[in-house]
Amino acid sequence: MATRHTIYKHYQRILSSWPIDPLRPEVSFQKAIQRRVDTRLKPTTALAQDSTASHEEAQPTVPPPKALDEKDELAQVNVLYSFLENRYAKKYPLSERMMKPASNPTHYEDLVKELEEAPNRSWLGAKLNKWKGFLRFS
Repeated sequence: MATRHTIYKHYQRILSSWPIDPLRPEVSFQKAIQRRVDTRLKPTTALAQDSTASHEEAQPTVPPPKALDEKDELAQVNVLYSFLENRYAKKYPLSERMMKPASNPTHYEDLVKELEEAPNRSWLGAKLNKWKGFLRFS
């Protein structure tokens, strides 16, 4: 069975290759998962030291972590790998009819183009686009 160290290495490999969200770079999936990994895979001696901290300090009420179930952790690592490798997009590819609906065949291409341009747009450009969305004359 896998050890804590092996599971930790899997998480580190996943987090090192996880893409950064260009639309919201300040919201980091990597940081959230890293905090979870540090909490779940922290050695038990460090947990004992944390619990002996003085009660005078304001401590958040966090439930004690459950015992590490290596099988469940490996299953969660597998899920993250499946997202990273796009397993589901490969297993269930979208048809051409789905990607080019008859009512607006360029909808998804336009959406991808807009998402690629959005992070580099200036404040004024963003406001102009917002107003263009409000005022549609066609």
